[in-house]
Amino acid sequence: MTTLAQEQVWCSSTPKRSHGDDTAGVKSVGSALDVLECFATDGELGVSDIARRLGVAKSTAHRLLQTLTSRGFVEQRPDTGLYRLGIHLYELGELALARNALRHHALPHLRQVVATTGLTTNLSVSDGPDIVFIERIENSDGVRMLGNFGRRLPAHTTSSGKAIAAFDPAADLARRRAGFPPRVSRTVRTEADWVRCLEGVRRVGFASSTSESFDGASSVAVPVVVHRRAVAAISVFGPTEVIAPRVDRLVPVLTAAARRISLAHAG
Repeated sequence: MTTLAQEQVWCSSTPKRSHGDDTAGVKSVGSALDVLECFATDGELGVSDIARRLGVAKSTAHRLLQTLTSRGFVEQRPDTGLYRLGIHLYELGELALARNALRHHALPHLRQVVATTGLTTNLSVSDGPDIVFIERIENSDGVRMLGNFGRRLPAHTTSSGKAIAAFDPAADLARRRAGFPPRVSRTVRTEADWVRCLEGVRRVGFASSTSESFDGASSVAVPVVVHRRAVAAISVFGPTEVIAPRVDRLVPVLTAAARRISLAHAG
């Protein structure tokens, strides 16, 4: 199986977000955000690294880094002079999660799934062509397959992405527009295959993934549907030899949890 600790923690195939307005003020904000995104794939970077990636002068990169440092979004190591993400980003991220109503409603039901199945359980939402795991509870036996692996993956490589896209036309369209770059051995690679996957999900009510995001790993997901649209997916993840023989037993557990989350969130 792929060693997940060695994998990139960021979805490198994700299309760049547009800055939108071209006014000078918005451009500077966009440039600052571009700096932050440089750290998605690297823990520490120097001024030259940032300048090269953004295609700007070193003086511009230095000015952006200093501004971000002054606000706590970036910090500079005194021993090496390299920059890394700052603690204030962690604070804001924790606040975003704490204030997420869907996650709050889902947590007790995710814990029940973990207690029932003994498997790593995820709650995910769509973000453009990708899936973002907003909560992950590791399995109870202490085997941490995913660990600190990044929370974003292309939707076509995951059971959660398929489960959501099957019942959310916007998520489906975003993935089609972004294409289907391969990730591992059995990743969906064409729009025709993607269409067949979503048709299957609509027919049976759940999605599965085997060696599509990580070789040797499988997952099963069920959509969380509110007002006839999938707002999230709940999934279990583990080695293929553990997941595959249990799909028929896992789906009812996930379906019941998804229904409870849907009722709590809709109410």
